[in-house]
Amino acid sequence: MIKVVCKRKLKWLVGLLLVYTSYATAQTKTSLSLDHCFEMAKQNYPLIKQNALIDKTKEYSIANAQKGYLPQFNIGGQATYQSDVTQVPISLPNVKMPVISKDQYRLYGEVTQPLTDLFTVKDQKEYITTNSEIETQKTAVALYELRARINNLYFGILLMDAQIRQTELVGKDIQTGIDKTSVAISNGVALKSAADNLKAELLKASQRTIELNATRKGYADMLALFIGEPVDQSTILEKPLQQMLPGTINRPELRLFDLQQRSFDVQSKLLTAKNRPHVSAFFQGGLGRPGLNMLNNDFQGYYMGGLRLNWSFTGFYTYKNEKKILTLSQSAIGIQRETFLFNTNLTLKREHADIAKMQELIETDKNIILLRESVKNTTQNQLTYGTATTNDYLIAVNAEDQAKQNLALHEIQLLLTEYNARTTAGN
Repeated sequence: MIKVVCKRKLKWLVGLLLVYTSYATAQTKTSLSLDHCFEMAKQNYPLIKQNALIDKTKEYSIANAQKGYLPQFNIGGQATYQSDVTQVPISLPNVKMPVISKDQYRLYGEVTQPLTDLFTVKDQKEYITTNSEIETQKTAVALYELRARINNLYFGILLMDAQIRQTELVGKDIQTGIDKTSVAISNGVALKSAADNLKAELLKASQRTIELNATRKGYADMLALFIGEPVDQSTILEKPLQQMLPGTINRPELRLFDLQQRSFDVQSKLLTAKNRPHVSAFFQGGLGRPGLNMLNNDFQGYYMGGLRLNWSFTGFYTYKNEKKILTLSQSAIGIQRETFLFNTNLTLKREHADIAKMQELIETDKNIILLRESVKNTTQNQLTYGTATTNDYLIAVNAEDQAKQNLALHEIQLLLTEYNARTTAGN
């Protein structure tokens, strides 16, 4: 009775140990999704650091533009000598008329507050913001191109996993053939060389598994480099769901074109503002000889204030051409946008045709597999009785394997094409 209890306890402990071991093994395995890989690749790619530089540059540039609201300070001076000076054209007895020196001096400080320029500060800030958004969007376009590379690596690993599983199944089929051939050898209806032939094929299947694992490791190492996380043999890649075909194009390049168009609109407003009259308020104070009183030849202080108008007409020489250049640049962006949409639609048409083709091939693959599996099972049973050779069996096994490999390939290609179509459309 005690021995029975001890045996039960031992079985219970062994069972508990097995459960714990299975749980621990499961815990060590990690899984990855395609969307997670996209996100991590974007965060891990060195180019993402450029966004921080763009934001900082924008901050400093807007702070500089904001200074346009502040008054401007200026210190000036001059020392001149002139050939003639103003003289009083009369003489009075016993009165000495003042004589102004031909060498004159002036040192002054001036505070100027632009008035009309205050209205352009807003446009300058908008121009800086738009240019910053353009640079950020260029980075987004470059990062978006990562999606196609991640797609190829991710689905490449999935394809390798499917082929490895199929190769393992082929190995099991060959091992079953070896077992049945051994029975036939024991019954004297088959030669030992028949089993050796199957064993050689089993070794070839093992070699293929080694090659597939090596290829998978290459894909996994590259994917790990992109996402900044380890990807090894124990990493499970989740098979993505099939995607609906995208109906609209929503690529980041389209927003880039819109931002570039907006930038030209702001430049046009700044160009118009540059050629308008500029009015400012000023206050000037200083020391000069003479001062404001031209008849006093001594150094004297002075001040004055008021409004100042400045209107340069030289900008009108090139104004029309500069406007035309901006219009042509906007037209060029419009052509680039149209060309991009044309090429993207062409790519989508091709990808949609590939998807339809893959769907038809998959249905055909399934029917072929059913037929090949039936032939293999029949040949497998014939091995036991010696009515089929090992070569016959290997032909049936390889034919079924090829059909299943084609199905796995077409299923992965279908998913890859669907996700590439989603990437092409930007959805």
